[in-house]
Amino acid sequence: MGNPKAFLTIHRKEAGHRPVHDRIHDFGEVEQTLNSNDRRMQASRCMDCGVPFCHWACPLGNKPPEWNDALYKGDWELAYRLLNSTNDFPEFTGRICPALCEKACVLNLVEHEPTTNRENEAAITEHAFEENYVRIHHPERNGKKVAVIGAGPAGLVAANRLNLKGYMVTVFDKNEDAGGLLRYGIPNFKLNKAVIDRRIDVLMQEGITFKYNQNIDVSKLPEGFDAYVIATGTPTARDLAIPGRELKGVYFALDMLAQQNRVLAGCEYTKDQLVSAKGKDVLVIGGGDTGSDCIGTAHRQGCKSVTQIEIMPKPAEGPDDPANPWPNWPRTLKTTTSHEEGCTRRWNINSLKFIGKDGKLTGVEVQEITWKPNPEGGRPIMEAVGSPEVIKADMVLLAMGFLKPELPELAPNVFVAGDVVSGPSLVVRAMASGRDAAEKVDKFFH
Repeated sequence: MGNPKAFLTIHRKEAGHRPVHDRIHDFGEVEQTLNSNDRRMQASRCMDCGVPFCHWACPLGNKPPEWNDALYKGDWELAYRLLNSTNDFPEFTGRICPALCEKACVLNLVEHEPTTNRENEAAITEHAFEENYVRIHHPERNGKKVAVIGAGPAGLVAANRLNLKGYMVTVFDKNEDAGGLLRYGIPNFKLNKAVIDRRIDVLMQEGITFKYNQNIDVSKLPEGFDAYVIATGTPTARDLAIPGRELKGVYFALDMLAQQNRVLAGCEYTKDQLVSAKGKDVLVIGGGDTGSDCIGTAHRQGCKSVTQIEIMPKPAEGPDDPANPWPNWPRTLKTTTSHEEGCTRRWNINSLKFIGKDGKLTGVEVQEITWKPNPEGGRPIMEAVGSPEVIKADMVLLAMGFLKPELPELAPNVFVAGDVVSGPSLVVRAMASGRDAAEKVDKFFH
């Protein structure tokens, strides 16, 4: 360990974000970067704990003490090798992971100034691509063929791991390009799609075949493969079946997010096909990350106003969460860069019906509620508070999560990975699941 006392003298320093007045006019990445010297100083703050809770908290089992030390000492290549040994695609997690490792950092417990692991991870990987540390591997083939159904983070990790083990891997995806929700759900201002393209190019050079626009029925898998990995995610969004749902102006969040990403990639839509917030009062129903992404996208499309409502209570403002003490993830109030760009946020709000005129949405009737303990246990009881009100809106985005799909009974040579197994979860957990699925496939043949 290079500097065991750095955490005593060097404070946490984040790269920060582009100014609001600048970033809301484009879809460029919001997050900025530190210079190399500052980044190394941040890496020096890692204390190399006897029990590294960061490693414990990371679904991938990343080893921040090891690659932070290498980064501090200026050995960027070693830092990347250590990072890439557990994380197939650190350029993705370095941008969009909520950094479970940082909340479990001992410095978060002591000072609420954890090591900047996520930013360090992104910086290490960008440096690796710039300096050609990302090598093309040509593994010796073992004669077995594996089909991966779904090119999201779980499927890509499974494909990468199996390919490096010598399997001939073909990835099938229903979309026109790889990435899953990385490409069609997460806005460019969080993850530039050129970052995905760069990695897919590496995977193709290493021998993985990609077949797009393939809507595979998992009960009728393509023939000619020795094993299969199903990583189709959770494609069905949770709907809101209340009166007025048929009105024009009510959309699923991904109707907007996926289309906007496709527009930026060069796709063209007619005026009637466009899901645009330009000049509109937007209501986002759902308080999670997808809802936040809708807010940021609405601003960049030129919305008039944005309101976000959530049926659950407002989380504690932290930084600590008594119900989930360190090193567990604190369920505290999260304010994203999109929220900072302007948004009215409300909690304990239930949606009653969509209101419209001439078939077009004009507002949503909502009801403030409270949650009471259920005397019989289980789900709390929702009770109305006061009188219903109407929130003016000519665009509603439903961002209430996704439904875990039902799978048919699978053959012994068929494995599953990612959200299709767990239900909606984090990208980093999907990646860990993809890695586990690859191990199961390999054991199946040995």
